[in-house]
Amino acid sequence: MTLALSLAGLGLCQAQSPATPNKAEQARPDPLLIEAREALRLKDKKRASAAAAAAIEQRHPLAPWMDYWQLGLRLAETSQAELEAFYARWPGSYVEDRLRNDWLLELGRRRDWSNFAADYPRFQMRDDREVACYALLTEHLAGRKVKDAARAAWMAQREGDDGCQLLASNLVDAKLLSSAELWIKLRLAVETNKVRLAKQTASLLGKPVELALAEIFDNPTRYLARKAKTGTRIHDELNTLALLRMAANDVGVTAEQLSSRWQRQLPAELAAWAWAQTGRQAAIKLSSDAPDYFERALKLSEKQKGGPDWSDDTLAWATRAALRDGRWFQALKSMALLSETEQRDPTWQYWRARALQATAADGATGEPLHKEARELLQAIASPMTFYGRLAAEELGTPPMLPATPTALVGSERAAAQNHPGLKRALLLIASDLRNEGVREWNFSLRGMSERELRAAAQEACEREIWDRCINSSERTRREIDMAQRFPMPHKPELTAKARQVGVDPAYVYGLIRQESRFVMDARSHVGASGLMQVMPATARWTAKKVGIAFSPELLNDRDFNVLIGTSYLKLVLDDFGGSMAMAAAAYNAGPGRPRRWREGNTVDAAIWVENIPFNETRDYVKKVLTNTTLYAQMLNEGAEASSLRKRLGQQIGPKQSIPAPSLPGEQ
Repeated sequence: MTLALSLAGLGLCQAQSPATPNKAEQARPDPLLIEAREALRLKDKKRASAAAAAAIEQRHPLAPWMDYWQLGLRLAETSQAELEAFYARWPGSYVEDRLRNDWLLELGRRRDWSNFAADYPRFQMRDDREVACYALLTEHLAGRKVKDAARAAWMAQREGDDGCQLLASNLVDAKLLSSAELWIKLRLAVETNKVRLAKQTASLLGKPVELALAEIFDNPTRYLARKAKTGTRIHDELNTLALLRMAANDVGVTAEQLSSRWQRQLPAELAAWAWAQTGRQAAIKLSSDAPDYFERALKLSEKQKGGPDWSDDTLAWATRAALRDGRWFQALKSMALLSETEQRDPTWQYWRARALQATAADGATGEPLHKEARELLQAIASPMTFYGRLAAEELGTPPMLPATPTALVGSERAAAQNHPGLKRALLLIASDLRNEGVREWNFSLRGMSERELRAAAQEACEREIWDRCINSSERTRREIDMAQRFPMPHKPELTAKARQVGVDPAYVYGLIRQESRFVMDARSHVGASGLMQVMPATARWTAKKVGIAFSPELLNDRDFNVLIGTSYLKLVLDDFGGSMAMAAAAYNAGPGRPRRWREGNTVDAAIWVENIPFNETRDYVKKVLTNTTLYAQMLNEGAEASSLRKRLGQQIGPKQSIPAPSLPGEQ
């Protein structure tokens, strides 16, 4: 887990306390820990219990975790008394609260509401939606009025589970959930292709709906052709669900069916739903027909009292499609229908400002910026975010880096160094239990002041545990330590490799920060490795292309990983004409996809980014480019290099040249 660069080479983190080791110490092989982990892997309850007992007796620093593992294996046969004893052994620890979460789920499945009600108030994290549903159910069963909170929790459910389904079933029996609400939830589940959730919701509407839904998921086209009936609300709802499923498979056929038959036969609000989902699927495919489909949906929804009850995701895609097609008034209309929470998001505040500016009559105010547009941009302007930087640049005020906060003092550093949870987290990470260490670390940060968070971040920085360094520092709002948030490990080596290949070091740093958080042994679920998260096939292709010797084990070598990653990034940049936005998208999603995404209209580069169909890639591109501009400022590359608009470019559209050469990862 150790990295090879000294702090002197970084020039970023504060001077370390002499009592603090410079790097995360590599834990020696621990036979007891190995035994406990092997018992857990094999689900051997007897071995796990023996290992935990030995750890407790020896006062092993990771005894709480070994105790947690063994009890977790026996949870179905455990009593409340055993749990209370566990809580007493490890009070205030992450594992105490984690096991309480697990136990509350077990109590819910046992329908043991008495013990659940007694234990739940002590639950600290409150981050499990199923536990929240069980808790609301206990309140309901106790005769308390929880209708609004229960409905909100159930509607927010994204995956099917026992707790929220049981809550909904009880609410239906008590006539606190209407059939109209059930149908809305079912449409939302079908929209997002959550099959289990859809089936659970359908069961609350009766067996005929369950059976029809199964046929709709199996073949919506056949259902509409052979089974569809009209004349009742249930039939109309089922037909709408079939259209939603059809739109996910074939947008054009769905639009034709709506135009020729179903818009006339369905109630206006359901026809609007179907058109909106057709528009959503078309927008995700970047079809030029999407704005027209949404326009029909919006027109039909005008007849609905209170406006449409579409999801924020659908309305976001309605806005993106309108932006891509230059329909600013339609974009304003879609954004106005977003939930209040979503409307406050800087994304939509920025685009509302742009839309207001675009739709303002020329010379109407005599000001360069529409008054409300200026106010919106001023409200979100920030050097730290994608739309905040764009807003600042449009206001003509290039964002300045936050001032360096007052240095931490010895007592603040010592408190972080001696914090039991942080110490245990560091030991877990050093013992190759990164996931457990991260969870323990994050739990330990709860309730910390900004200076305490900075002290915790600094402890991770100096041990070169960069992901905890960055993520802990990002929790502060006022005291922003840029050296922690945007560290530059391996600076001499990385900048030399980047310049050797011909790529801006700030761009490489911005990408690595997003890819791996500078964790050397990071490995993705698809097999990408190292600082730059390079796939073996991509590395092999790139090495051959640029004339570098390659073997798979080299991907774990820092210098090779950076060299092969920057070489590939340069090839991608060249392929996309130097567009950093498209190259970042290609690095994340493969080069074939951005090539398709650039087809159609030539659009503002920010609109192109906002219309990236994959949520992960869209967020990735925004963060990489924002990171890049911040690193450019920290590296003193100049005002132009730290301009996000300069990095984005003005427009993105079809490539007007010969076909691009094949790159690895083509999709």
